Amino acid sequence: MRMLRNLHHRTILGIWLGWALVMLAYHVLLPSRYTIQPPDHALEWTATETTPGSQNGKVYLNEPFLNRHVAWDSEYYLAIAVGGYEDPGPARIRGNVGGESTGSGYWPFVIPAESITTPGISLSYAFFPFYPMMIRLFAIPLSIFGMNPIATASLAGVIVSMLGTLAAMLSLYELAREELDNIGGVRAAFYLLIFPSGFFLAEIYTEGLFVGLAFTSLLLSRRGYRGWAALVAVLATFTRAVGVVLAIPILISWIKEMEWLELDLEWSQVYHHGIPWRVVLNGTVASAPIIAFLLWKVSYYGLAFSLVEGEFFGRGFLSLGYAFIAWSDGFKSIFGNNPQAAAYYFVEWLGIIIGFAACIAGFKRHPDLAIFGFLVVFLSFASGPAQGMYRYVLAAPPVFLFLSRLGKNPILDRVWTIASMLLMGMMCAMYMFDMWAG
Repeated sequence: MRMLRNLHHRTILGIWLGWALVMLAYHVLLPSRYTIQPPDHALEWTATETTPGSQNGKVYLNEPFLNRHVAWDSEYYLAIAVGGYEDPGPARIRGNVGGESTGSGYWPFVIPAESITTPGISLSYAFFPFYPMMIRLFAIPLSIFGMNPIATASLAGVIVSMLGTLAAMLSLYELAREELDNIGGVRAAFYLLIFPSGFFLAEIYTEGLFVGLAFTSLLLSRRGYRGWAALVAVLATFTRAVGVVLAIPILISWIKEMEWLELDLEWSQVYHHGIPWRVVLNGTVASAPIIAFLLWKVSYYGLAFSLVEGEFFGRGFLSLGYAFIAWSDGFKSIFGNNPQAAAYYFVEWLGIIIGFAACIAGFKRHPDLAIFGFLVVFLSFASGPAQGMYRYVLAAPPVFLFLSRLGKNPILDRVWTIASMLLMGMMCAMYMFDMWAG
């Protein structure tokens, strides 16, 4: 209720509510008057994956209810939410691996051997658990509508994504108004919604929940609530791997307090007065996202994640050589003779350029946000395949502060709004028709 007493919070709530209704309506109205001719030749592999009937065997992508909000990775989030990581729906790799050999791990990362009925490792392990957990949680009260489990999970997934987006907008407003003003904060929150990849915030994808958690953690850290910031950062880490870098601005805020310098930590003093447990505890809290990530990384879930990411999705940590070649080829495609690839990579490179430029330009104004944003953009860029970057930069708050600063000029504000929304409408249409949208 406190939020409703703030005029600008009410404005953001109204914009969010209107956006949610418009996005729901758009996903119904557009297919009624518009269609796309498959296949999609944007990438080398998309033609075979976007032919008519290519998704017919994927049960989680074929539920009619809210089907236009479901595509590509949505299959795995719904499968985990409905049937767990060992749900038989998604495809698997390494079919010779199965049975008791994969029923391993440690609490709370334990997979009972008896639950593994199909040989191999499910592709679902490439996706983190918190978003599917939230879908399952929200699906419990929604079951009163009597829909089947997939339909119920789909509704829950859209709600979770949209609520996460609201949290992101409110946090982004607070972060932006400290540098700009109240109007600049509202503008930054609005630019989040209309970014070319902003439609993902309304889909069954992690973007909405992740930006909500990440931006909230950054705001809590800046306000001095380090424990809560670390807790939210841990949840963000279990939503997407890059959430672990939230630990860096939290650690920076802890170091800036200089509490570890207030104590005489000479070995003689430690010997006489004991270990400074308060400093150790606060440092551990600040490092919580890293600790949680490392514990998960050495579990069966983390090992399976690395295996599936590397062998099937082709992604890895700092695959610099592969990424450089892939993105160089993508840039050349903008000027090639494949118009679908040219249009797709134009949007991708637009996101990359804005992402890096905003983080670098914002370093002096907001180093905590700039460091986090730069790491998000850089680690995503260097992970391997040349795809998805304009979606990943949604998690970099300096992007929207940078755009909001430019948007103080009414001409730039209107031109960017028109251009961004048209690009978003195009990419959203591709997504709704199961074409590749990054």
